Amino acid sequence: MGIQDRDYYREGPNILNTVMPTGFVCRWLIAINIGVFFLQHVARSTASPPEGWVNDWFILDPAAVQSGQVWRFLSYAFLHDTGGIWHIVFNMVFLWWFGSDLEQLYGRREFIAIYLISATLGGVAFVAWSIMRDSLIPCLGASGAVTTLLVLSALHFPRRIIYFFGIVPVPIWLFAALSVAKDAFAWAFNVESQTAVVVHLAGAGFAVAYYQWQGNIVDLFSRAKWRDQPKARPRLKLYNPEPQFQEPVGVAVKSSSQAVADEHLEAKLDAVLEKIASTGKDSLTAQEEEILRQAAAMYKRRRG
Repeated sequence: MGIQDRDYYREGPNILNTVMPTGFVCRWLIAINIGVFFLQHVARSTASPPEGWVNDWFILDPAAVQSGQVWRFLSYAFLHDTGGIWHIVFNMVFLWWFGSDLEQLYGRREFIAIYLISATLGGVAFVAWSIMRDSLIPCLGASGAVTTLLVLSALHFPRRIIYFFGIVPVPIWLFAALSVAKDAFAWAFNVESQTAVVVHLAGAGFAVAYYQWQGNIVDLFSRAKWRDQPKARPRLKLYNPEPQFQEPVGVAVKSSSQAVADEHLEAKLDAVLEKIASTGKDSLTAQEEEILRQAAAMYKRRRG
């Protein structure tokens, strides 16, 4: 990997990057959300339910979930309020800002796993909270998953500056902290709001847990998949009475799970190197120093 491939080495953005996010998965997520938003409007104008059949089937309705419609734990995250444009605009802009960098950091498969799991956990948290409060108010929107991306970005790049409303420069760590604090205050004191703050808090909690875990979701599911498969029966071998002996040669074999783990570690290493380049090595946390040690051990193993 050359220096031009590092995240902290950036030439000026080209026209394409100014129009759409660099991440492949981010582009598709934004396109799907916009497409579903358009379909919501079409369904709303042609169907008998007041909000249309799309909302009727896919919104996060606690009563419907309790009757067995568990797909709503995830499907709600691709719906948005059709009463205005700003709900989907803000969610897609934040997905663009924070998601594209994280997709480059984690890779496509890990990023989509983070996004979908965070949205699902937000849905589970909302339904659980609704049952506790005996509330049947439905929920929709991608803001829970987007909150996960915001908090993860703040943890990886705390000194990065974002421009609130395109004007006011704010460190991303402060923006994330204020956002989570506002939601926590509304949740703790039962402040009346049209925002499902419990979904935001679930997304923020998942982001912190994932960052501390330092694991790989895709690798975890891959190992579980192979573990559940039955062992293959040994194949019959032909007996050769005069075998041809050859000098044994040692070959280093890297398992697919190890390769995925190394790739994930290299992605985290890029973020640490970016931080060192911008603020110096003394600014590293204990967790980031551990990433450097793990990377050194990985490269030493490869040389061996």
